[in-house]
Amino acid sequence: MTTPRKVAFIGLGVMGFPMARHLSQAGHVVSVYNRTASKSEAWIQENKGTSAATPRRAVEGTEIAFLCVGNDDDVRSVVLGDEGVLAGMAPDTLIVDHTTASAKLANELTEVCGTHDVGFLDAPISGGQAGAENGTLTVMCGGHQRWFSLAEPIISAYSQACNLIGPSGSGQLTKMVNQICIAGLLQGLSEALEFGKRSGLNLELVLETISKGAAGSWQMENRGSTMIRNEFDFGFAVDWMRKDLGIVIEEAARLETAVDITRLVDSYYEEIQRQGGGRWDTSSLITRLVAEPS
Repeated sequence: MTTPRKVAFIGLGVMGFPMARHLSQAGHVVSVYNRTASKSEAWIQENKGTSAATPRRAVEGTEIAFLCVGNDDDVRSVVLGDEGVLAGMAPDTLIVDHTTASAKLANELTEVCGTHDVGFLDAPISGGQAGAENGTLTVMCGGHQRWFSLAEPIISAYSQACNLIGPSGSGQLTKMVNQICIAGLLQGLSEALEFGKRSGLNLELVLETISKGAAGSWQMENRGSTMIRNEFDFGFAVDWMRKDLGIVIEEAARLETAVDITRLVDSYYEEIQRQGGGRWDTSSLITRLVAEPS
């Protein structure tokens, strides 16, 4: 049984809202903050906890502050400044950032937090909205073992796997590896399904068959059938994926390593944005291929 802790959750989007709920249901004392106050109010109506008007007030008196916001700039805006998270944290407390952001930011905030005797973990997540709702996320962490040991039992409220990969920035770098894999998988799955469609195959039967073999993947199991039905409303939007792939491409340039397929798939997602599909989920790559053959 995990010891109940006093925690804060900053950012109540499609991921943060259910993650904070799992913390409350696990018996932790939860304070929440969201930039759009109506989301905090909605969370309070559905869950046991309190809300605050600023990040600083939300984290006052807490042992751990969890963040799940949009990008590097959003993280800085809620952590730094007179009304930021860091201003409200006492020494020997911890900030856990679930945002998918840059490794550079993780290193920056680890250093800044250290000057206040506050711990920092970069802890991006994978599993999408369904994983957040069901409490089955995968969490990849970067930071010191001391802080990971404090956070991991609490993170277990909404995760099925949570590992410390290495020092600061390692969580974000691991998420980049994750997104590279997903981009390539989804493009391959899109091409395969369109090939099968034009071949006149029963695609549901094809998926049932090949998903049990070497071609099987989470994406095939969870998105293959919905791609066939042109359903693209499963939470992780193209707009967010392009943000993530932008981080990957920038880091790859710094590392001087090739990510040619990732760059290509990113350009395909850009096409989908231009046709109005920025809020479609990432499996919408297949929509580029569905024109009737000439």
